[in-house]
Amino acid sequence: LQSRYNLSDEAVEYQILDRMSFMRFLGLQAGDPVPDAKTIWLFREQLKAAGRMEYLFKQFTEFLAANGYAAEQGQIVDASIVAVPRQRNSREENRQIKDGATPEEWQDAKKRHKDVDARWVKKNGKTYYGYKNHVDVDVKHKFIRGYAVTDAAVHDSQVFEELLNENNSSRDVYADSAYRSAESIERLAELGFREHLQRKGCKNRKLTTWEQQGNRTRARKRSRIEHVFGVQAMMAGNLILRCIGMIRVRVKIGLRNLAYNINRYALLVTTG
Repeated sequence: LQSRYNLSDEAVEYQILDRMSFMRFLGLQAGDPVPDAKTIWLFREQLKAAGRMEYLFKQFTEFLAANGYAAEQGQIVDASIVAVPRQRNSREENRQIKDGATPEEWQDAKKRHKDVDARWVKKNGKTYYGYKNHVDVDVKHKFIRGYAVTDAAVHDSQVFEELLNENNSSRDVYADSAYRSAESIERLAELGFREHLQRKGCKNRKLTTWEQQGNRTRARKRSRIEHVFGVQAMMAGNLILRCIGMIRVRVKIGLRNLAYNINRYALLVTTG
């Protein structure tokens, strides 16, 4: 509920008390004790400590397959940037953080409010600070079948193979030109996948008419993943995460991905 409606811990507590729909979803009745903001925070912390977020996501993925929504017709791989509040660090502090060190002058209280795992990245002329949500989506149903969380500076192609879903009914793999390299094409062939990676021209070699047509054909399938990111942005209001550190961010992004899948399942069940 928190991820679906982009609510703070305090707002979740209030909405459970105020909305019968929230209570029904949680199996609560009038007069039942309601989890307070501290309990909701503690639940996420326990997920983090136990490393169970991936397990929860996998359980729902298995539920989908058992209920007629197995991964079909190929898969699309892409990544979205998830921003966090920008840090106001000096150049020397940023240098130390990039080297994997924490500035010695930071007191414990200051450390708790500093995200040393997030990184800067530039995309389409804009600068972002945060993380990336790398996802694998099946073509037919548009469910997220797998995900990986990295800092924003990690190139999309670095987690390409990790995301590939062996359980998809088709061996077709769609991705944009960021994933295209001689190594990735060779690896896909070794794993038995059919590559449908966008081609990119360069200064000394423009794309042929045939290659441009191929890109347009692939783009029609690949664009389905933009629906996933669009719905997540709509559900979140914005994609800024207000938590600190890779471990907590993995839980929050994992919950967002799970919330998307639950929302998608409810939509498909009700609309057919």
